[in-house]
Amino acid sequence: MILEAGGIKKEFGTLQVLRGIDLSVEKGELLSVTGASGAGKSTLLQILGTLMTPSEGTLSIDGYKIFENGKSCLSGKDLAAFRCLKIGFVFQSHHLLPEFTALENTMMPALIRGLSKAQARQKAEKLLERVGLERRMDHKPSELSGGEQQRVAIARALVNSPAVLFADEPTGNLDSATKEEIHSLLRELRSTLGQTIVLVTHDNSLSSMCDRSVFIADGLLTQNA
Repeated sequence: MILEAGGIKKEFGTLQVLRGIDLSVEKGELLSVTGASGAGKSTLLQILGTLMTPSEGTLSIDGYKIFENGKSCLSGKDLAAFRCLKIGFVFQSHHLLPEFTALENTMMPALIRGLSKAQARQKAEKLLERVGLERRMDHKPSELSGGEQQRVAIARALVNSPAVLFADEPTGNLDSATKEEIHSLLRELRSTLGQTIVLVTHDNSLSSMCDRSVFIADGLLTQNA
């Protein structure tokens, strides 16, 4: 298993959002997490993505133990380094840096990781070609459509070859035609790169194209398929 979570709980004051989540994800699996608004989907994704510490529970990713008994097993610096190397994020809002081109945005995580500018550029160019933006690399976000911006965000998330790609409502701001393009792209990345993808979505069409779907309700997961 590339990801294993056990007994994940999260409380905010007296509000218990997650009540004991157990989840295992296989390498190369495309998994969706669905559920009503406010059910805790994004909270779970942030914990699995190491952005938030659970109140209780354990989490291991790619053989590394991240959380145990609700505490981080890594220092803040080491956890940030692990996140940069092993985890990719795609959000509903693209979070691209407006002053940089598509190529520069995509290169950024690789530069932070410590790759040379030439190495980062080579990896970024290959990924932008893979997501169909070979002619848009020198364009800034304001010059790109919403779908193109999301493709840049996906390329950026993949530039360090992460163990797991996490996506939070990746098609939430897109029109129907562009949604389908992003759905197809995610499926292609899973097939051609063997990329493990865990995504949160309200979109039934996106959920249905995943290998497996789980549903969160009352702070617990149930299997959809």
